[in-house]
Amino acid sequence: MTTAIWWIRRDLRLGDNPALQAALQGTDQLIPLFILDPRLLKPPAQSRKAFLFAGLRHLDADLRRLGNRLVVRSGEPLEVLRQVVAASGAGRVYAAEDYSPYALRRDERIARALPLVLSPGVTVRHPASVVKADGSPYAVFTPFSKAWKALSLPQGSAAASPLPSLTSLPPSGDLSSEMLPESESPSSFPPGEAEALRRLERFCSGPIFAYPEHRNRLDLEGTSTLSPYLRFGMLSPRQALSAALSARSASEDVQSQKGADTWINELIWREFYIAILYHFPEVLITAFNPSLRRIPWRDAPDDLGAWQSGMTGYPVVDAGMRQLAGTGWMHNRARMLTASFLVKDLLLNWKEGERWFMHMLVDGDPAANNGGWQWTAGVGTDAAPYFRVFNPVIQGMKFDPSGAYVRRWLPELADLPDEWVHQPWEMPLDVQQRYGFKPGRDYPLPIVDHAIARGRALQAYLSSRAHPH
Repeated sequence: MTTAIWWIRRDLRLGDNPALQAALQGTDQLIPLFILDPRLLKPPAQSRKAFLFAGLRHLDADLRRLGNRLVVRSGEPLEVLRQVVAASGAGRVYAAEDYSPYALRRDERIARALPLVLSPGVTVRHPASVVKADGSPYAVFTPFSKAWKALSLPQGSAAASPLPSLTSLPPSGDLSSEMLPESESPSSFPPGEAEALRRLERFCSGPIFAYPEHRNRLDLEGTSTLSPYLRFGMLSPRQALSAALSARSASEDVQSQKGADTWINELIWREFYIAILYHFPEVLITAFNPSLRRIPWRDAPDDLGAWQSGMTGYPVVDAGMRQLAGTGWMHNRARMLTASFLVKDLLLNWKEGERWFMHMLVDGDPAANNGGWQWTAGVGTDAAPYFRVFNPVIQGMKFDPSGAYVRRWLPELADLPDEWVHQPWEMPLDVQQRYGFKPGRDYPLPIVDHAIARGRALQAYLSSRAHPH
């Protein structure tokens, strides 16, 4: 009897799973194994862990419908794999290749001890395949995306066709399995492969065509909300790309096609940040731009706490932070605004924000989170200009024009008129009295003056650029 281990890491799905397909070749017995790695479960990101555990329960149910089951073990991966190999007689371990510094070190160590077979699946393209002519990595998104698009799609298919779905699986044997920790998944994100595919179909049947106009609107449902599912591989990036390309080809409207193109670009941004982390692992520790590694950040715990709890006195910033606290997720425009506010208005180290987002986000991913923070802080690879500082009032008026987003997450501002909902401290006294609202009593006054803070931030950045070493 031939036995194989399918080591599940960031691919909680049965469809379009190259590692699973490889494990099934000539296999009489398949052991789907998930290892509760203490190293990866150590960060206290409760929403993310809850989503993962719920997703594993869904995967187990899917496996059982096909005559198999999930085996869960906890411990250091190499030791667990050795135990399972010894107990089952498995000839090979199959897994989806991952590209974080920890994953690369872990897999290199395991490959020296066990027959580990790695397959693609976390990205459409391997990070090492999108490089310059001389083999060096790209550090700017636009040329990276052009090179990414110029390469042929997987399996030579114009639609990047995913692998077919499975109808049955060989049995898993009688190995014992541990219980998954009890947890309640975030209500905004029902876990599982079926939900991921449902969301993808819904998005690509309509919202994707208005994506360029709606993606930045905080008050509209204009994004795909697929990031948690891509994070844990309940949906493959190839499935996402295939659906977007199909939507594009089905439309004859140029603007609708532009919508699909814009969303495909977002998928490529995801691959860009994974490639940056793969080629430049030091970005997890320091700014990519050497000239901006010596910014004189403030030490202000009270300001950090106000930002974390959504009590800065700037409504659009606080709404974003409370959305994060309430759902484990935040609209991407809100991520940029809240990040800019922490770094530029409060002059607090972007690493503090990066750490807090990883603590809170259900879709928290080291590559995307680090890339996004360094971009907004203006210290990264393809960073926004360091001198660009978002004005939270203007941004709120632009991307939440009626204040619907602010009102949803800041109920204390729900009754204020539109013209003051983004700057309640400016309300005339007679309007305050009419609405029974007093700034500083019913909602915090701004903890910083944006105009003054902007000047302070620019001076700090210039200081680092003048003394980079």
